[in-house]
Amino acid sequence: MHYGMRKLLPSVDMSQCRSPTSSCCSQGPKTHEDVKEYYGKYLKNSKDLKTNACVTPSRPIPKFIRDALTEVHEEVSSRYYGCGLVVPECLENCRILDLGSGSGRDCYMLSKLVGPKGHVTGVDMTDEQVEISKKYIDYHMKKFAYHEPNIDFVNGYIEDLKAVGINDESYDIVISNCVINLSPDKKAVLREAYRVLKDGGEMYFSDVYSNKPVPEELKQNKVLWGECISGALAWKDLYLIAEEIGFSPPRLVTSSYITVNNKELEDIIGDLKFVSATFRLFKLPQNSGKEKGMVIYNGGITGCENDIQFETNFTFKEGEATLVDEDLWSILKSSRFSDDFLFKPLGMGNFSAQCCSEKEIIKDPFQLAENQNKQPSPPSYNTCCGPKGCC
Repeated sequence: MHYGMRKLLPSVDMSQCRSPTSSCCSQGPKTHEDVKEYYGKYLKNSKDLKTNACVTPSRPIPKFIRDALTEVHEEVSSRYYGCGLVVPECLENCRILDLGSGSGRDCYMLSKLVGPKGHVTGVDMTDEQVEISKKYIDYHMKKFAYHEPNIDFVNGYIEDLKAVGINDESYDIVISNCVINLSPDKKAVLREAYRVLKDGGEMYFSDVYSNKPVPEELKQNKVLWGECISGALAWKDLYLIAEEIGFSPPRLVTSSYITVNNKELEDIIGDLKFVSATFRLFKLPQNSGKEKGMVIYNGGITGCENDIQFETNFTFKEGEATLVDEDLWSILKSSRFSDDFLFKPLGMGNFSAQCCSEKEIIKDPFQLAENQNKQPSPPSYNTCCGPKGCC
């Protein structure tokens, strides 16, 4: 695909989208059609992309995930345009919904990881992508030795999941891989994810974020929109939208800078910066208690048997106590992770407020990306107490 293809793609007037939470309903159908055309007609495989926004790795892929990916059919993998690794921990028997599932690569990989008692649903609006994903259901079920399919694909819009029959509180996890930036109504996408999640459920997603609001003229550039750049949220707006909808504050998992592989596009972008970042949001029960305290990882989660990097600020090691903030305490205690941790309120036993000093919590994905550029070694964590007490 050549940059001149932009002239063939109609521009979108985003003037009604100045607020990070505005609906843009009047522009939605036009934007949807442009994105369908870009991903259904012009992109034939990941080599056609002009930025690394949709192929940026978030961190090394664990072996059990690599093994699952090797079993995904080659045609499905070749049409993959994700920007991160949307595989949270503790997946066995979970029901997972993939927003913008594309050719189904992540869905099939997750189909293997959740097991025959779990289920994965993919939703995408692009006919060509859904056709490819459905084509290989039998192939993968035979490869995984499942007697019944544990996966299905739906043609629909991620801003309106109810229209395709996805019920309230019907999924344990919602994932999305470099898709929300393509939506003209990002608030609607997050609101729908919140609706379909069970109490304690999680939205785990990778997407593209800008360091400041993207100018309107860039939003009208359809190559940049299709390349997951000009539709990016300013990262601070994600926190505002999540709070408004009712999610727990976002927890930053990974972040890396995006590069543009086209001089003309690079000149248009100017001093704007973009990152591919992974966040996790949780839908906590209304009566979930918030309490600062120590948590101890029991170990044993698949792929994280000895330690689990839950987010960039917290890595939990088996048998060691870690001081966590009120929000993370509530997340761990109210979600599918509750049986994998022991919870010790401050003041209980050897644990007290003086035990461990709190550290800065990184929320800014640009700060994390910059830190990783300057200091590639793993960050220090606030695990300062073990089973025998504080150090």
